[in-house]
Amino acid sequence: MIEIRKSEDRGLADHGWLRSYHTFSFADYYDPENMGFGHLRVINEDRVQPGTGFGTHGHRDMEIISYVLEGALAHKDNMGNGSTIVPGDVQRMSAGKGVLHSEFNHAKDQTTHFLQIWIEPNVSGIPPSYEQRHFDAASKRGRLRLVASPDAREGSVTIHQDAYVYAALLDGADRATHKLQPGRRAYLHVARGKVTVNGQPLEAGDALKATRTPEIALEKGEGAEVLLFDLA
Repeated sequence: MIEIRKSEDRGLADHGWLRSYHTFSFADYYDPENMGFGHLRVINEDRVQPGTGFGTHGHRDMEIISYVLEGALAHKDNMGNGSTIVPGDVQRMSAGKGVLHSEFNHAKDQTTHFLQIWIEPNVSGIPPSYEQRHFDAASKRGRLRLVASPDAREGSVTIHQDAYVYAALLDGADRATHKLQPGRRAYLHVARGKVTVNGQPLEAGDALKATRTPEIALEKGEGAEVLLFDLA
């Protein structure tokens, strides 16, 4: 079964320094029909204005993935990590028993556009941990590149859940497919551009939910960048 969620149906929070679209219920946005999808709990599409950011705040028992589309995001945490995330990077932070961190756009004239993703872990109370990997455009061009998994397969970052996250860039004649094992479901989010998924035309911010579907097929991309979540 295929279900489409259009970009304009998401929640929107505009704080001036931050403009954030919420795929699922988050903060002041509450939609009982969209509390998450399987263990996928949050996809926030954030635009952070120059010279602003998220001050130090805490998380616990959540797998948090940051995926930058434009600009850069500076990260600091109380584990001693300090890094800058740029397009192509995938950052994973396992909050575990508790972590404090901040995220900031230090640029003077460029907005940072990124996706913040939360996946519920299958363990709780573990020591927090951090990981960051770069996946260049060539590795995602015309194919679904594994970027997060429970077993670090293919150089992906490690998450504590039976979930696999893929990224792809598609244009023109590019075509990519992903087979779903029986009992698994998929969530596809279009980060930018246009693409047709299982015959459904999608644009930036749109998403497709798939259950009892044997295969996800992507084609007719126009500057498309997508994330595909294969979930138990």
